[in-house]
Amino acid sequence: MQPLVSIVTPSRNQARFLEDTMKSVISQDYPRIEYLVIDGNSSDGSRKIIQKYQKELTYWVSEPDQGQTDAINKGFSHASGDILAWLNSDDAYLPGTVTRAVDYLNTHPEVGMVYGDALYIDECGRVIGKFPARQTNYNRLRQGFVHIPQQSAFFRTALWKQVGPLDPGFYFAMDYDLWVRISRISTIAYHPETWSLFRLHPDAKTIEADNRCWPEMIRVHRRDGGSWVSLIMAKYMLRRFLAPVINYRRRRMISKAARDSK
Repeated sequence: MQPLVSIVTPSRNQARFLEDTMKSVISQDYPRIEYLVIDGNSSDGSRKIIQKYQKELTYWVSEPDQGQTDAINKGFSHASGDILAWLNSDDAYLPGTVTRAVDYLNTHPEVGMVYGDALYIDECGRVIGKFPARQTNYNRLRQGFVHIPQQSAFFRTALWKQVGPLDPGFYFAMDYDLWVRISRISTIAYHPETWSLFRLHPDAKTIEADNRCWPEMIRVHRRDGGSWVSLIMAKYMLRRFLAPVINYRRRRMISKAARDSK
């Protein structure tokens, strides 16, 4: 019997993207998926969208929570699968993603987490770039070489039971923190297939709150005994200097895609 895959979607006031996200999970060709949607008491019509597909869901709730990290933890607390993943409510899977991820983990029992590539898309779903995914590991993660698109990551429940849940003290880098903890005790592997769509839009955390990411990564670095004199600290200082340029380029990419579509 194929392993059961549990997928959690945390959401709050993302009605304009939520249905596409949910359909991308529900339409997967893998036969053993349990899908859990955790909505943070949205006021924009998200509940109606969830109810529209509730027969396809294993569990859903719409109630106040403490944010995205809390919602993901809540979802996994109700999950019973052998493999876990979460897909944010403005992102999407490509067809066949879950099958390919499971096939890889089935044929590589030494690997605890696998991740593929992701494409950047704009508000309307148009491809505008590619996430720079590539192989990383515990030592490289500790140096700030992340290269893991969270939307394309799948990991074994046995690892979650050892290192979870997500730290609710993190707003942005809770996934980086989890990758560090998983890679400390297990092999993680990059599989060069495109598995997901990573949506960039003005309200996305990647755009709106990017300045909170690297300070949280430094918290992980210092918590685990990292030195102030290190490669990740140098990258952090450089990132602080370049942050306005990086954010300008991302916003320009979104604006250009919108203009080109007219």
